Amino acid sequence: MTNDLSPASAPHLFSPLTIRGVTFRNRIVVSPMCQYSAVDGMATDWHLVHLGSRAVGQAAAVLVEATAVQAIGRISPEDMGIWDDRHVEPLARCARFIAEQGVIAGIQLAHAGRKACTRRPWDGGKPLTEAEGAWTPVGPSRLAFAPGYPLPQELDAEGIRTVVNCFVEGARRAIHAGFRLIEIHSAHGYLLHSFLSPLSNERTDEYGGSLANRMRLLLETVEAVRRQIPDSTPLFVRISATDWADDGWDLEQSVALARALSTRGVDLIDCSSGALVAYAKVPVGKNYQVPFAERIRAEVGIMTGAVGMITEPRQADEIISSGRADIVLLAREMLRDPYWPLHAAKALGHEIAWPVQYARARN
Repeated sequence: MTNDLSPASAPHLFSPLTIRGVTFRNRIVVSPMCQYSAVDGMATDWHLVHLGSRAVGQAAAVLVEATAVQAIGRISPEDMGIWDDRHVEPLARCARFIAEQGVIAGIQLAHAGRKACTRRPWDGGKPLTEAEGAWTPVGPSRLAFAPGYPLPQELDAEGIRTVVNCFVEGARRAIHAGFRLIEIHSAHGYLLHSFLSPLSNERTDEYGGSLANRMRLLLETVEAVRRQIPDSTPLFVRISATDWADDGWDLEQSVALARALSTRGVDLIDCSSGALVAYAKVPVGKNYQVPFAERIRAEVGIMTGAVGMITEPRQADEIISSGRADIVLLAREMLRDPYWPLHAAKALGHEIAWPVQYARARN
């Protein structure tokens, strides 16, 4: 095992990457994972331990779960929030601990749109009843996510302006809390994705119809957030590269979107897929979403992140070393093993620093 830590000698998975004013120590990022454990939108001790333990594991960056920029944009009442200044300090506590481990603290800003107002997954995940405090979700059109889900209120021009402003205010609070990386969530059937897809957007105004119109809300949001945050702060956008459904959003449109995002200050496209419609048939398997990251990177020339069923060190290393993506984002594997980067380095024969508190367990 080599002690030479120079980038030239490192496995590609452990080579550094600089984006704007931020240097990532390796190419491993902890993907945003909803914990459904916030209280009135505020982070709790659970989040500190959950996020902090993965930072101790020496990933390059840890992204806080989908964090609602509006109260009505929560998936469940227990979602993380950033719609109020009182949310800042609980999040800042998490960001400080992450940073103390030499890890980049990031946050995903989100609005659930028509998929809002449900119970937590372990409580069944179905829409809330009025007795449980249900609210009216919003969306591009009056189309429910699935049978049994409420019809969303169609956003008017004022509502759209409010959404954009909420993302801007969420970004302002995130920077104040100490986050050095911002990701905008435009995937998985949530609000911004639902404007992109013709399966959920039947509008006839400037936010519907043509591809340019369907992209408009996301592009306006990105432009406004980019103006709000420091130039040194990387800006990622997570997309669903395909709806996995006929006549829906697809990879061709995602390439066009990535090209538009690349001219508006977005640094990396986080390439996920699906979850817009309940009937989609998703061919889940090893590396099943990596081709999306590969094609967008090759055709647009923008950095990309690969996510989904990435579990093995050599698998992750090959994705980076072959140029298919610039980073890998791990989710469920990080739930199984918060110290995956430490174990991956050993498996790949690479020497990285362990937290001094854990050094006795290294060998």
